[in-house]
Amino acid sequence: MENVHRAGVPGLFAEVRDGDRVWRGAAGVADVDTGRPVRADMRHRVGSITKTFTAAAVLQQVESGRIGLDAPIGRYLPKLVPKERGDAITVRMLMDHTSGLAEYLPYAYPSLKAFPDLAGTGPQSLDDHRLTRFDAAELIAMGVTAPAAGAPGGAPGLYSNTNYLLLGELLAQVTGTTAERYITRNVIERAGLRDTGFPTGPHVDGPHSKLYEAWFGMIDPPRDYSVFDMSWVGPSASLISTVTDLNRFFGKLLAGEIVGPSSLAQMRRTVPVVSQEGRTIDYGLGLYPMEEPGRSTFWGHGGTVWGGGALAVIRADGKRQMAVALNTQRWNRLDPSGRPQPHPVDDALAALHRVAMYG
Repeated sequence: MENVHRAGVPGLFAEVRDGDRVWRGAAGVADVDTGRPVRADMRHRVGSITKTFTAAAVLQQVESGRIGLDAPIGRYLPKLVPKERGDAITVRMLMDHTSGLAEYLPYAYPSLKAFPDLAGTGPQSLDDHRLTRFDAAELIAMGVTAPAAGAPGGAPGLYSNTNYLLLGELLAQVTGTTAERYITRNVIERAGLRDTGFPTGPHVDGPHSKLYEAWFGMIDPPRDYSVFDMSWVGPSASLISTVTDLNRFFGKLLAGEIVGPSSLAQMRRTVPVVSQEGRTIDYGLGLYPMEEPGRSTFWGHGGTVWGGGALAVIRADGKRQMAVALNTQRWNRLDPSGRPQPHPVDDALAALHRVAMYG
């Protein structure tokens, strides 16, 4: 962890579990101006790890018979995904990112219009929209009306937050409450998480770090975006948690205490999906595998927000876990073609993950 800090991350913290043994620690600072240190118990925006919570909530409703996993989304949300597309896109396709729906993000943040091809873009819209309250239906409309990223069910899929905003609206439709309230009651509380929840405003409640966004060297020095209205991602990526809570959640999930064994098996059925970084990964239903050749498979999810990142994974047998949180993002500068250049943080972080996962 100290190597990651020295490589350029202001602060990071982690918890590793191996059976009954628990290690947690931190390196660096939560505030570069005051030198306030990071602590392993800090609350943190965990970005797209939220998708695993949302997927689990949807599968609970599948188990109860209120949602059909392979039913068309148009059956439930005909106004949001109308006509032929609503008939062709299934709930499963939203969960594993094979719907063909485009990412709404470049439309919500106009100066990121080339996202995720970042050449020539700028960060001004991040400042312009710090306190903007976005409407989920409007964001979904941006993704639905944008040129399709592919045919429904096609491979590879394309990772898109539009899919998980729609799943949030689906949960609201079938449960009669907001997705955030349903997930809180039936996933977060069921897992016994004490420091996890959705934000009610732009601030992170409780002890937390500032979040320093570098935007590929275009914000220099990196700027703090820890105060930010997260309505732009909602049940796709707005959750706040701790590394301890993340490990507890994934432990409960793989133990079959959040969803049943058949649902967990569905979560681990993967398809090829192109990530927002342009890499092809195997993706299940809100869950994906990480492994090195000849070594054990881990399941989990990563997430980023403006200035922050997190990763939480658990070995397939449930006995080894890692959760890591960082207070900076997009530290790589871009080459002339717009591709991120290597940075010492990359290797240092990979080494940390390797040691934490495999000892």
